Amino acid sequence: MSSLSPQVLLAVLVGAFLHASWNALVKSSTDKSLDTALIHVLCSLYALPVCWCVGLPDPQVWPYIGTSLLVHVAYYFALAGAYRHGDLGLAYPLMRGTAPVLVALTSFVVLGEVLTPLAWVGVLGVSAGLLCLGVGGAMLRQKKALAFALSNAVLIAIYTVVEAKGARLSGHVLQYVALLFALDGWLFALLVLWHRKGAVMPYIRGRWRLAAGGAGASVASYSIALWAMTVAPVALIAALRETSVLFAAILGAWLLKEPWTRIRVFGTAFIVMGVMALRLA
Repeated sequence: MSSLSPQVLLAVLVGAFLHASWNALVKSSTDKSLDTALIHVLCSLYALPVCWCVGLPDPQVWPYIGTSLLVHVAYYFALAGAYRHGDLGLAYPLMRGTAPVLVALTSFVVLGEVLTPLAWVGVLGVSAGLLCLGVGGAMLRQKKALAFALSNAVLIAIYTVVEAKGARLSGHVLQYVALLFALDGWLFALLVLWHRKGAVMPYIRGRWRLAAGGAGASVASYSIALWAMTVAPVALIAALRETSVLFAAILGAWLLKEPWTRIRVFGTAFIVMGVMALRLA
């Protein structure tokens, strides 16, 4: 497995920005669960014609896709809960900041990937920087957001390693991603609709255009990440992808008027240093 090339580095950073963009969209909505469901149903609609064109992956990877679908349902509920109870600038860094270390440990156990000392410096540097972006007095006031976010970090680590292994076994990343997205989102959407007592169509009619853009960003972001995990170590890609937190903090400050504190400046510096270490590892 090769290290990070400049092309992979740039692609994953673009994917990180796209990931932060659709998360900012969910945070800006008045109904987090319904917005999350709408975005991922649209992701499925985007993926269906791709499945038709490229075909289905080998049956040996279907158990990995099935496992991911179940983990994603829990992930979506935790994601919506974190944004319902906390700021984007708090919940997003906590979710994404603790996940790289968990992925590095899990990928060692499951995939047998051993990181170099410099790679560990990069992973820990990125994680420390991400956590700095979410640390502050707000953490103590948003305990529910904290619980949802940390739970989601565990779920992110689980599905990252499962999907990386599945994508590698498939030998055809586009087939794997297309089927994953074609199936993903429907179960969560049905659960959300089942719990809704009011009409949802007026909300959908008002949000579908924005949600369509968010869905496109979500598909592109995760497709880039899964492809990168087939050509570079999973832990390095997971850490690099979480630089989306930096983009989320900027979007939160710019679009949602969330405060930009001194500790977030330190966090940004840690992230930059961590990314440099990952590139050199």
